[in-house]
This record gives sequence, structure tokens and C-alpha cells, in this order.
Amino acid sequence: MTNVLEYLEQSAEKYPHKTAFADQEHSCTWQELQRRAQKIGSALALRIEPGKPVAVWMEKSVDAIAVFMGIVSAGCFYVMLDTKQPAQRIAQILGTLRQPLTITNIKEEKLLGSLQNAGKPEEGFQILELWQLEQEEPSEEILAQIRKSAVDTAPLYGIFTSGSTGVPKGVVVSHRSVIDFMEYFTENFHITDADVIGNQAPFDFDVSVKDIYSTLKMGATMQIIPRQVFSFPVQLLDYLCDRKVTTLIWAVSALCIVSELNGFTYRVPKLVDKVLFSGEVMPVRHLNIWRQYLPHAMYVNLYGPTEITCNCTYYIVDREFQPGDVIPIGRPFQNEKVFLLDEKNQLVVEAGQRGEICVAGTALSLGYYNNPEQTKKAFVQNPLNNSFLEMIYRTGDLGYYNEQGELCYATRKDFQIKHMGHRIELGEIEAAMERVEQIRRVCCVFDEASSKIIAFYEGEAQKREIVRILRGQLPAFMIPNIFCMREKLPLTKNGKIDRGTLKKSYQEEQ
Repeated sequence: MTNVLEYLEQSAEKYPHKTAFADQEHSCTWQELQRRAQKIGSALALRIEPGKPVAVWMEKSVDAIAVFMGIVSAGCFYVMLDTKQPAQRIAQILGTLRQPLTITNIKEEKLLGSLQNAGKPEEGFQILELWQLEQEEPSEEILAQIRKSAVDTAPLYGIFTSGSTGVPKGVVVSHRSVIDFMEYFTENFHITDADVIGNQAPFDFDVSVKDIYSTLKMGATMQIIPRQVFSFPVQLLDYLCDRKVTTLIWAVSALCIVSELNGFTYRVPKLVDKVLFSGEVMPVRHLNIWRQYLPHAMYVNLYGPTEITCNCTYYIVDREFQPGDVIPIGRPFQNEKVFLLDEKNQLVVEAGQRGEICVAGTALSLGYYNNPEQTKKAFVQNPLNNSFLEMIYRTGDLGYYNEQGELCYATRKDFQIKHMGHRIELGEIEAAMERVEQIRRVCCVFDEASSKIIAFYEGEAQKREIVRILRGQLPAFMIPNIFCMREKLPLTKNGKIDRGTLKKSYQEEQ
């Protein structure tokens, strides 16, 4: 297999009249999706040459899936834009993509105006409306010619992540990487055509790649859960039950919304038998609530940055954990090499010794679009191999092996701080605070100006009780200087705790 369109073609042949994708208002069968993709692809092929990026300006929806497949049919790659992002960031992304053709189905003048203002028509920026593309008849001859010249290393999609320089970086992933990853992903977690996948992640976040391509490959059904439903656990649980969802591939924070607000006392989605989570460390307290109400489900801790095609390791939860315990990130997916390097670029193999998590294999992305400098920093020759070209991605994450030989995530390299002469990892403090019974979620940041560790947390625990418990687990220099109780910890658009906002809120209060 060399092109993800083969997934679509096979599923359309096997299950032509089965629902493939559905959102709150619309749905499409496999046959309908294939037909729409051919129409959009043919129309695009008359306007743009293969290999180019095409931006998508719309909410996650059945329409967006059809557009993705249409773009791929035209031999191009898609980049989903978040319509709620600041205009400056959208402008930066469009600039990096060199003013791409952009497809939209949005009618709202304000949103369309913000897109128009972000682009530069004088440099080729153009907006196309979806309905116009679908007016044209598909051309099998044009699409066949594009396919004939396609290679599996061609880009499939681009996802923009935050950049350390202040400019977003566009990770570009190939057909080959997705096909290779999905072979093992669906096999390892027993995803089949009988599954109904409940999509939580935005389409400009790589968690959604697992939803979309598991569905395409297996001929499953994907229910696209509206963003606003995640603010109301009752509505969310009704959605899962009413749409007969079996599989959740969610960000940790999305799962915590249900457990934190006691959603299961209202309704339990009993058909859910697979719960896969990623993005940040899963608080054991929340995992245990899910396991209590859905004891027969498979729970999987997934790890991996966008740059290596979704995930590189996984751990199927096979034992009990207590708050404060570390849930392993487990072992590498098949056909991926994951290893640890110390500060001297030596291989780390001893249990408990920390090193940077590095990844090699087909899963590696094509780097950052139009950003060779940042690409060269992150994608480098394996220092352990002087015999032939072997590119690795340095994740910037620190990990270690536990006594069972399982890989565990420790912290980000940039979450290490120097405090009172000691090197400290904020993740270790967070793990200790999780053991406090009245703390639901926690996040620690370091304020360089005041040289203080600030612990933000959700829960009713008082400072005196927290300090008492921490003194039994941590040296004095690791106990936070400031404790800030919050009704709700802020989240980034991708569902991770927003450390930058927390740090800024502390500084503004001083």
C-alpha cells in the first residue's frame, strides 16, 4: 500500500452504504465520501499542482473529512486551520505555507473576514468555497494520472505546533508514515469495522489522525463529537451512549472532565470497551474512576510527539495503580526504535537512569515545512551509528526504565529547573502532590524572577496539609514556595494544562 486513498477505496467497496463519518448534523456513507472526494479532488487538480499544501478553514465535520480526502485525491496535502486562533498566528501559518489555496464552508462574515485579512492575495492567497468545488463532475482520468505518479513519501498532512522562536512550526507527515503506524495501531488495540470511534480531538491536533485513519482503514464509523459538548458532561455522556460509541482515543484532559465532575453518576457509556489516552500524564485518581465504572474496557497510555506520527510507545494498563504511581509509557510500536541518550550521547539501559527519549524508523515525519533550520536541530543522525545514515528525532522529553523494564516518562527537558543549587524536575513534585487525597489535578511552574516554585491545583486541600504530606516524600528544597488553589486549571486548545497562562496569572498577581 502506498496511498491512504486505498483505505477509502477498500472501505467503500466493502461497506458502500454504511455510515462512515457523522457529526452533530450530517453523516455520509463510504460510497458518498468516496464520491465527494473524487469531485473535490478533480476540481482542485485543475487549480493546483500535486505536492502543494491546501489549507482547510472550517470546523471539524463530515465536510472537513471530505475535503481532506479530496485534497489527497489531488495529490496535495491538507493543513487544518483553527478558526478560533488569533489572526496573527493564522497569518504566520499562511506565510509559512506560502499563501496556500484555502477551502472553506463558512458563511459567517466575521470569520471569513479574519481569514481574508490574514492572507495575502497579492502573493497568491485564494479562498475557495466547498460548494463550488462540488459542483464539478469528477474526472477519473485526471485522478488516475495523479495517482500514477504519486509516491508513498509524499506529504499527507501538516500540523502546526508552537515554536520556541515564537513562530509556529508545521510538521509534515507522509503517507508512508501513517500507513505504517496504522497497521500496528489497529492491530494492537483490536479496532475493527464494528467499532464506533468517538472523536474528541480537533482536526489540527494529531490525536485526530488516529481517529480518522483507524476509521478509514477498518471501515469503522467515526462520530465527530462537537467541541461544545465537552463543557457539559451530561451532554457528552448522552452523546456517547446515543451514538453507540465503543472507542475513545482522547486527550487526558477530556477524560478528566468526566471523572472530575462525577459524570458517571449520571450515565455510564457501557458500550465503550477501549479507552486510549495521551497528551500529558494521566492522573491515577482519574484513571481509577474510569476503571471503576468501565472495568472491562482496555486502557492504553500512549506516548509520542507530533513529529513521529502520533505515537511511538504504548502501555496497556495491566495492573492497579495508586495516586502518585507512575503509569509507564510502555514499549515501542512495531517498526519503531525508541531509546534513551544521556547528556554525553551514550545509550541509557540501567533502570532508574534518565535520558532523552529518541525515536528512529518509518514513523519519523518529513520535518518542519519551510523551516530547514529547526528541522536540522530536531532530526539528526543517530550518534550511536557511524556506519550509515540513520535519522532520529530527539523529543526533548526525559524518560527512564522501571524495574520491570518498562519505559516511563519523567518530564520535559525544559521542565527541569535549577532551584536553591539543586536540579529539580517539576514532574516529580506534581506526582507527589497527586497523592494528596483532596487534590484532583496539579501543575507546577517555576517563576525565574522570584526564584519560586508555584503549585497550582484543583481541589479542597489546604496548604498546611499538602506541605505535611510532601515533607514525607520530598526534600525541603523541592516543596513549592507558593500554593494556588484554582477552581479550574486552564487548558490549551489541545487539552493540555496551559502552563504559560498559569505562570502569567501568578506574575500579574504580584
